[in-house]
Amino acid sequence: MNPEDNRSVAFFERQFRQQAERGDYTLNSFEQAVLPFLTGEVLDLGCGLGNLSLAAAARGCRVHALDLSPTAVADLARRATQAGLPVQVEQADLCGWRAERRYDCVVCIGLLMFFAPEQATLALESIAEAVRPGGIAAVNVLIEGTTFMDMFDPNHYHLFGEMEVEAAFPGWHLRYARTESYPAPGGTEKRFRTVVMRRPAP
Repeated sequence: MNPEDNRSVAFFERQFRQQAERGDYTLNSFEQAVLPFLTGEVLDLGCGLGNLSLAAAARGCRVHALDLSPTAVADLARRATQAGLPVQVEQADLCGWRAERRYDCVVCIGLLMFFAPEQATLALESIAEAVRPGGIAAVNVLIEGTTFMDMFDPNHYHLFGEMEVEAAFPGWHLRYARTESYPAPGGTEKRFRTVVMRRPAP
């Protein structure tokens, strides 16, 4: 997919360019919440500028970071090299993605709501498949009740039910869950759900 062909991807490509120009690399609240759970080999899906990837690597993790944005991928690769941190960065279209192997932790912050509903459901299944026994899945999505729609492509988005992410990991152990609401432009609202699940060990 060409980043400019999808309204959502184009929205974030512009945002990443602006953030990189400003040197704005602060972890958001969702990334701060999941960071303490990350250990070992980490897969960061939809890594954006890679602030969480770099923070995890600085804590001793080995990170594989994927994003479609060429700006984000190039900027993260540059910063990881400068910092000497073990972050492998790759540009990838994550719609329809399947893991080739398993990781100790799979993180997906602020990505899946930009897929069509069926694709979003399949992506949750793919995340679960990519986690080793005893490992962690950390997922953050926009949920129903969100009224800020400017960043969505009309043909590619899904507002999750509040408990939809947890339901996609049956038998897993819930380690963290939080729903948060934030004001958005034009008197609208964004509602987020952040969930950390642990896959049972054998």
